[in-house]
Amino acid sequence: MIGVLNSILLGINTLFWCILLYIPAILKLIIPITGFRVLCTKVIIWIAEAWVACNTCWMKLTHGTKWDVEGADKLKRESWYLVLANHQSWVDIFAMQRVFNHRAPFLKFFLKQQLIWVPVIGLAWWGLDFPFMKRYTREYLIKHPEKRGEDLRSTRKACERFRYTPVSVMNFVEGTRFTQAKHDKQKSPYKHLLTPKAGGAAFVLDAMGDSIQTLVDVTIAYPDGAPTFWDFICGRVKEVKMEIRTVDIPDHLKGRDYSSDAEHRRNVKNWLGEVWTQKDEKLDRMLSS
Repeated sequence: MIGVLNSILLGINTLFWCILLYIPAILKLIIPITGFRVLCTKVIIWIAEAWVACNTCWMKLTHGTKWDVEGADKLKRESWYLVLANHQSWVDIFAMQRVFNHRAPFLKFFLKQQLIWVPVIGLAWWGLDFPFMKRYTREYLIKHPEKRGEDLRSTRKACERFRYTPVSVMNFVEGTRFTQAKHDKQKSPYKHLLTPKAGGAAFVLDAMGDSIQTLVDVTIAYPDGAPTFWDFICGRVKEVKMEIRTVDIPDHLKGRDYSSDAEHRRNVKNWLGEVWTQKDEKLDRMLSS
């Protein structure tokens, strides 16, 4: 019953705020004036934050989840962040939105290009300037070498829109949700994590290195095991632990070309490997305590 009720509340909340969001989003689409579009983006972000706040309200009313969060007080609204987190469940996104809302710039994710056609929220994502990426397989690039580098160009184009308003650019660098089967198949060197993929984070640093100065390293743990989205909707998640760490991004990792600079690729991978080693140790401590 709680799951059905919360599904209805989530649906009504999403539909209500999306309809409001369409007004500035459509105006932003048809009036190509930079200052006006920046104003529309700020209105759209306010609407999106209201959507998150209402989601938090029904969570508090119907869930008995214990939230153990450290480091959120270090976040600032007027900053540009690269946010990296481990990924175990779709619940991660709702958990991070709840903790980050009104503490940091609105979280924006890289999405597959096809998702722009998702009913209701596809246009909302576009209005919020979520970057829509079109990735090519290795086999496709062998047949069409002229497409090489297009993903970096599209990332840079998308990130250009982030220069006018503070943003938290979010990346799940594992590329997929953690499962033991995926962990074993990868032969991951980490106990609780999959091997990170540096490309997405590197592309953001290549495109926005002069704007993004800070890494927000988010570690999420579920002591009772990673929940499904339905578990979350039904209020079955007993506890969520989250540790947030803010650190300066090394200058030598910014503004270079990850796709063609071998030394830069090595440096980014080594840096991300250090972050992931610390995160793995932190997860071990969070779960054992």
